[in-house]
Amino acid sequence: MTTPASPATRRSIAERIAQLPALEMDALWALWDAHFDRRPGHHNRAWLESRLAYRIQEVAFGGLKPATRQMLERIGQTGQVPGAGKREADALLPGTVLTRMFDGVEHQVHVHGPKAFEYRGQRYRSLSAIARAIAGCAWSGPAFFNLKPGRARKEPA
Repeated sequence: MTTPASPATRRSIAERIAQLPALEMDALWALWDAHFDRRPGHHNRAWLESRLAYRIQEVAFGGLKPATRQMLERIGQTGQVPGAGKREADALLPGTVLTRMFDGVEHQVHVHGPKAFEYRGQRYRSLSAIARAIAGCAWSGPAFFNLKPGRARKEPA
């Protein structure tokens, strides 16, 4: 584990990074060659600067923890982010009709697809926007429509 950098070191690193956009390309490439084994197959300056900025900080402050690196490699191989399952509203099939009683009135929402809902003839991109339109205040749409078990608030008496 690395020790925390001193304020002077942090300032020095920040100054080096701030100077990257002002460097001539020859100097930028020399800096690249000092930090990397090979050059990229393109010459996008903004990308080169961002990668160099990351590398300069990585050398000064330490890299990713092994567990974080392994998790990122798994995500890169599988394309699946842990814990990023579909939101409740995205799992609803087109044609589903959600019904909710609120203030003694029945409200129906028609699901047309992900981020496509209809309430009283108007299209919405989220259930939370519809819940806000019905209740007049901010609510979690999935909780309002009881899609999150045990999370819906009770209607005021």
